[in-house]
Amino acid sequence: MSESEKRMRLKNKVCIVTGMLVAGIFGVPSIALSSNSKIESGAVSPLFVASVPFSTNGSEDQMSQVTSVSQLKDVQPTDWAFQALQSLVERYGCIAGYPDETFKGNRALTRYEFAAGLNTCLDRVNQVINAAVDESFKKEDLASLKRLQEEFTAELATLRGRVDNLEARAAEIDASRFSTTTKLSGISIVGIQGRTRNRGDIAPRDGRRDTQDEGTNTNIINFNQLYLTTQFDPKSYLVTGLLAAAGGTSPALSNDVILGYEFSTNNQLVLSDLHYHRLLSDNFAIMVGTSNVNMASAFRGPNRAESGATGPLSYFAQRNPILNIGFAYQGGIAFDWQFTKRASLQGLYMSATPGNPTKRNGLFDGNTTAAVQLLVTPVDSLDLSVYYANNYASSGCLQTFVGDDCLTAFNPTTQKREPVKTNAVGATVNWQISPQFTLGAWGGYTSSNIPGRSGNVETTNWMVYLNFPDLFHKGNLGGIYIGQPPKITSSDLPIGNNVPDIINGGEGRSGGQPGTTTQIEAFYRFQVTDNISITPGIIHIIEPGHTPGSDSVTMGVLRSSFLF
Repeated sequence: MSESEKRMRLKNKVCIVTGMLVAGIFGVPSIALSSNSKIESGAVSPLFVASVPFSTNGSEDQMSQVTSVSQLKDVQPTDWAFQALQSLVERYGCIAGYPDETFKGNRALTRYEFAAGLNTCLDRVNQVINAAVDESFKKEDLASLKRLQEEFTAELATLRGRVDNLEARAAEIDASRFSTTTKLSGISIVGIQGRTRNRGDIAPRDGRRDTQDEGTNTNIINFNQLYLTTQFDPKSYLVTGLLAAAGGTSPALSNDVILGYEFSTNNQLVLSDLHYHRLLSDNFAIMVGTSNVNMASAFRGPNRAESGATGPLSYFAQRNPILNIGFAYQGGIAFDWQFTKRASLQGLYMSATPGNPTKRNGLFDGNTTAAVQLLVTPVDSLDLSVYYANNYASSGCLQTFVGDDCLTAFNPTTQKREPVKTNAVGATVNWQISPQFTLGAWGGYTSSNIPGRSGNVETTNWMVYLNFPDLFHKGNLGGIYIGQPPKITSSDLPIGNNVPDIINGGEGRSGGQPGTTTQIEAFYRFQVTDNISITPGIIHIIEPGHTPGSDSVTMGVLRSSFLF
């Protein structure tokens, strides 16, 4: 054997040992702190997996040893490192995979993983050496490694210098971070929208006008929200939200269209979120707070594209309005229990003014809501949820801000509405027919009465929607939503309290809304970068305000969103 061949064999042995070390490095599990944790059936409760960065992802558990590279589903023969992985797995057994049979070769590497992997493969090297029966083989290998170490002294010194530089840069980044325990994230949205001019603006029929202004209603909405998520330990964190926004649009007599990012504070900074999350066990989490503890933040949403920043444009299209009851409420407590792999139960109790001890306020005497939801995922592509809410509203309004949410008429003498007690039920189904096509629907019903008085008022709502993930390009989203906002179908409260008759010029006698509003919404989200998206869309409203005398309204919307 020539000297060059011997040198090549020695180099190959060193490469193998080095490869074993690298394999061990990539074969060590970690707990990821990521904002992109996807809620799967059987995963950690979404009360614990925050909707903002710095949340625990329970999807990456302890990895298991593999004996063949074919067991790793995401490793292909065409991969540039395939032969190295195959050798490390099948010859040396110094590599591990995840429980889902993947290798995740592009994952970032932590220093803990490096230390654990290095230790694992050093142990494996010792096992290989001790298992050798030929003493000369041991000495030959060790001598070869020593000669190669001397030969590549300069290269090793250079590599050591680069590692030192990287450590210095990492230390500098750590020192300049906002906080070691608190993560900052945010949303910034700018929306431009305008509606059509309608005949009702000039000559309203039946004494009704479809909008409050005389011409087209073009305006700009800006919405800015910051989140501070403070991690106390691996099982608890606190979310603090700050919000400043301005602008709005209300093209119909009722609140038929409120956009998903419409929440004006006149650009004054307000506290939007303050809630603490705690994982009590592997499958049970709680949330308690004084701001933004409601069904929208505590219940899992079957529609996986409901975000107001990147999903549907209108507030109505985000979720069943039943789940928005008491949305303006402040404090409360919620739980999320994953009692089986494919079923979970969420519940909450919330109050509008928990810190106000006066009459008709406080934790139990004011506007309050108790609600529960059962979410079942019989197969990965199908989500089914049913929910119930019991609400007491001293203002006579459910505070859903969609359709008919005020159920008693305003009394000019007392300058208030009669209070109502409401029982609400609803259901949502979401079926992912294929990775590029999702079909969904929901329906809701409420029955309300004035405590101590006869009569009740009923409402219904429904929606059918289609989502098209990755439409035309990966990361984009298309959607078509058709539905009826909450409508008072019947009301036989005492005279003077029935909203439909009051709206139509009567004295508040019994009866339901004479017309039916239908909302049609279509949008397409362009994902410009990982953080920026632009969403044009159209919203068409037939018979706004559930009134046959109102002309249709068409609104064009252009929403730009920046998430960080």
